Amino acid sequence: MGSGGVGKSAITLQFINRQFLSLYDPTIEDRYQKHLEYKGIQCMLEILDTAGQETFSAMRELYMANGEGFALIYSITSTLSFQEVEKIRSGIIKHKNDDNVPIVLVGNKKDLEAKREVALNKGKETAKEWGCDFLESSAKTDTNVREIFYSLIDQIWEKTGGPPKQKKTRNCIVL
Repeated sequence: MGSGGVGKSAITLQFINRQFLSLYDPTIEDRYQKHLEYKGIQCMLEILDTAGQETFSAMRELYMANGEGFALIYSITSTLSFQEVEKIRSGIIKHKNDDNVPIVLVGNKKDLEAKREVALNKGKETAKEWGCDFLESSAKTDTNVREIFYSLIDQIWEKTGGPPKQKKTRNCIVL
């Protein structure tokens, strides 16, 4: 979840299809499924690629209610997008009535270092304060894209008592 134009769709498409589309096409809502093996366990992830949150706040509440884990994505080139993820996190915590929701804070567009507005330490400090993981990524260069989803899987498994016991069990995770 995050503001429009921060790279939510680019991250999702890089993870699902290993491709980067440079043209920006605003998303309303796209759903994807990804089957993968992680730590010897077959997983099926359901990924919801959301709209820029300022436009569809009623939908945002539905995402918060149904999601098991959340990637809160901002652009390192936009202070406003960082402020938006702070608001989104507050909404998730309030909506879930749980301070221990699986979250990874993601500073995207790491490849645009020359245009950076949000310091690396700001992201690290905020994640530490929230008690969540933090990554900087670039969908364009495929930097830390898979790690976003792996972090969420690990956190969800930790919260739910671990991965499925049987290797062939399919695990469904909504992000």
